[in-house]
Amino acid sequence: MRLTAAQALVTWLVAQRSETLDGREVPLFPAVFGIFGHGNVLGLGTALHERRDELPVWRGHTEEGMALAAVGYAKATHRRQVGVATSSIGPGALNMVTAAGVAHANRLPLLLLPGDTFTGRAPDPVLQQVEHFGDATVTVNDAFRAVSRYFDRVTRPEQLMSTLPQAVRVLTDPADAGPVVLALPQDVQAESYDFPDALFTPVVHRFARPRPDQRALADAAAALRAARRPLLVLGGGVRYSGAGRAVLDFAERYGIPIVETTAGRTLVEHDHPLYAGPLGITGSASANAMAAEAELVLAVGTRLQDFTTASWTVFAPDVRLVTINVARFDAVKHGALAVVGDADATVRELADQPGEWRIDPEWTARAAALRSTWDAHIDKLRAPTPGMPSYAQVVGAVNDLSGPGDYVMTASGGLPGELVGGWRATGGAPTMDVEYGFSCMGYELAGAWGAAMAHTDGVVTTMLGDGSYLMLNSELFSAAFAGHPFVAVVCDNDGYAVIARLQEGQGGAPFNNFYANCRTTRDHPPRVDFAGHAAALGCCVFTAADLDEFRDAYARARAAAASESRPAVVVVRTQPSAWTEAGAWWEVGVPEHLPGRGEYDETKPRQLRYLRP
Repeated sequence: MRLTAAQALVTWLVAQRSETLDGREVPLFPAVFGIFGHGNVLGLGTALHERRDELPVWRGHTEEGMALAAVGYAKATHRRQVGVATSSIGPGALNMVTAAGVAHANRLPLLLLPGDTFTGRAPDPVLQQVEHFGDATVTVNDAFRAVSRYFDRVTRPEQLMSTLPQAVRVLTDPADAGPVVLALPQDVQAESYDFPDALFTPVVHRFARPRPDQRALADAAAALRAARRPLLVLGGGVRYSGAGRAVLDFAERYGIPIVETTAGRTLVEHDHPLYAGPLGITGSASANAMAAEAELVLAVGTRLQDFTTASWTVFAPDVRLVTINVARFDAVKHGALAVVGDADATVRELADQPGEWRIDPEWTARAAALRSTWDAHIDKLRAPTPGMPSYAQVVGAVNDLSGPGDYVMTASGGLPGELVGGWRATGGAPTMDVEYGFSCMGYELAGAWGAAMAHTDGVVTTMLGDGSYLMLNSELFSAAFAGHPFVAVVCDNDGYAVIARLQEGQGGAPFNNFYANCRTTRDHPPRVDFAGHAAALGCCVFTAADLDEFRDAYARARAAAASESRPAVVVVRTQPSAWTEAGAWWEVGVPEHLPGRGEYDETKPRQLRYLRP
């Protein structure tokens, strides 16, 4: 089949299929997000136009934003579908590096197709080309290497036959999932080649479920049987494996208390008697108390990030750590007893290991008792008060008005702590996306666009602060133009409030975070009209000054987004200094002369460095 390299790539994309967690067959690549420029408009752009009915192309308005939308799509489909983003060369390509970092940190599949300079080099230097005096092969796309799971520069059309299988391997590998970057020189995109028909045979990708080594499984079972106070930590890998039911069955069979990580949130119904709450800095005091008393921690599908482990101070000093993870890289961390395998398959096999499991019944009951105390604390934080609402009150209102099939998101600032720590899941299904692996400001709106395309059975609500809104808001117009509805709750607290909290909480002077502490030459600097701005981008807009108004505005926004098929934005002024505190420590670099250094010096020696296997 004689095709240009770009036509061959697009034809291959169309032929790739995927099997969802519930067994349905869907396109592996359901959408392309694109901004065309020199470097991709004629080669790849022409090829996408020819197959536009089979592979939808959605126009973005920042390259970073559209690539983040592709990440949000992948998360909402539990990594079973992969968003594609394409850009021109130069700044268009570099704008997608941040999105690649988000996908890399969060282990989410993403296919990036940036344009590249001419391989023939006859017109060099072309517009937007950077020249390295000592290495003529380097282009701006080499910046992707640090944030790619797989990188290739396609310098010949026939190279696609060897690189495409490797690309799809990474995108569908449960252990290695992450961003794939195929840099496409613009002259190569237009070159023709006689490709074998077999390259374009439709393929259904069924995601692998690696089985654990039986010796490691037996060792893990023996360690669990010896523990009277084990704790089960559920991470994002449980979600992507579809192992939620298996881990609950396992926990219920033996009476093991459960806590969740950020990526594992909403896997367990809030009122489950074994649920102790979310773990870590942005988690709950109840889960952290359980972690401090647990003899053994069974961590399933988590990379144990510092926010989960409170910089490795949340566990008891003599704790034993057993990990189940499909990625050996994560399984062996901190000297854990590592069981490498798919979460669903491994937990089921672990449950069937012979032997008697004797767990302290008081320990089992302690999970619900501690969570009840945490719930009472959250209830007090959510209780109505006059004036501007707090983050906790806003989250509580959204939680109350959301149904089991709805989907909630956030990414940066103070809202992750409020959503992770305070949200009460009702459906027992993964319906939350808190991007706290890279904590990328701006993901909230761009990622919501992608999530809204994928999650069509309920309302997608994204929550963000004024700082994130100003960082990246153009994909509100992309979603409004395309007709993809979601609700965006913009909490305006007049600056980067959570960073001010960190700064001042350690004894630093208020500086450059709240607008009141930022340099300006004006006596009366302007304020942003978020409502007016969102309306100008084509959104339905609602405003609120207090909690009652917010509840009404959010309810109307949900209805408006659905009926008008466009984003609905709710703008609410929020308190700048009221937070949900889980009582955990986070290591940050505190200068010796600041008051916060005392707590640092006191807590640092408690950090676990390497645990006994």
